[in-house]
Amino acid sequence: MSERRVTAAAAAVGLAVLLAVPFYAGPFWLQAGLFAMAAAIGAIGLNVLTGAAGQLSMGHAFFLAVGAYTYVWLAAEPEEAAGRTLSGLGWPTWAAAVAAVAAAGIAGGACSPIAGRLKGPALGIATLALVFLGQHVMLRADSVTGGVNGRAVPPMELLGFRFADTPEPLYVLGVPFGGLERLWYLALLLVVLAGLFARGVLRSRPGRALNTIRDNEIAAGAMGVPVARYRAAAFVLSSMYAGLAGVLVALAFQRTVPEYFGLALALDYLAMIVIGGLGTVAGAVTGAVFVSVLPMLLTRYGDAVPLVAPPGSSGGMSPAEAARLLYGVAFVAVLLYLPGGVLGLAARIRVRLRARRRPASPLPSRPEESPA
Repeated sequence: MSERRVTAAAAAVGLAVLLAVPFYAGPFWLQAGLFAMAAAIGAIGLNVLTGAAGQLSMGHAFFLAVGAYTYVWLAAEPEEAAGRTLSGLGWPTWAAAVAAVAAAGIAGGACSPIAGRLKGPALGIATLALVFLGQHVMLRADSVTGGVNGRAVPPMELLGFRFADTPEPLYVLGVPFGGLERLWYLALLLVVLAGLFARGVLRSRPGRALNTIRDNEIAAGAMGVPVARYRAAAFVLSSMYAGLAGVLVALAFQRTVPEYFGLALALDYLAMIVIGGLGTVAGAVTGAVFVSVLPMLLTRYGDAVPLVAPPGSSGGMSPAEAARLLYGVAFVAVLLYLPGGVLGLAARIRVRLRARRRPASPLPSRPEESPA
């Protein structure tokens, strides 16, 4: 069987397993999976910008916040909370989600002139300022964001189908499908579509142009590639992916709080794409699953891990601190020993196994000497 068929079969088996998860997994694993899928969408977008175009961005958390809070503000109705009025437009939730992704793209377009002219650490520092700007706006514009306490997220409703818990749950094969189970399939569909679109972009002419810009900007310009335009386009596309991830995070968490969209989240996304592997969709998904699920696992099973204290207790590291320590070590190890990330390591192992299975070619026999 060819390697392409093996890869297709493995992808089909993986998709079948993911489709069956809501029938067997409990709320904890469904919640962890939803956060992992939201992180995967955001990491795919950042990998297009950093892995393919070579642009270092530290402001990804800002565009997630734009997507999340725009969705909440557009979809929510005006309400009274904690002695103040929270505004909302009451749009249909599907229209609010589309507009939130567009708003993140518009925010990315507003920053694209900077992205088109800066590169490397200079762009990283410039985009880092967006995170602090976003924190200031989220805390001050409390009539929209809810301030420090945040605000509740309206559940998604599409064609009369509500992705939330209902008084009379829907039963599928004897399993009650609540909000988490319903949202699981929506998130899975979005991840598949986001991955296929990014894969198509990276394998097309724009993707090859971005790789040329990353490898040699001067050569790309000499070949007629509009460098600034392609960099700006990659920044806008990455921002839209982040906006979609922000909407999905808001739906999964059911509440938006400014603290979540801080500097730690920006560093988490950078760790995702480096650990998983730069420049590939599969690497972004792998790194996102590792970085997003690890803190939740340590929170749940922290009492069985040495030096990790359960939440609310003292005498050890918190689960969040332990998780960041572990993938910080993984981050450094990848930079030093695995430039291609986890996906690059898997590719090396696959090449070596293929070389071992290949039969050694016999040495050519020496031609017989003809008699003089």
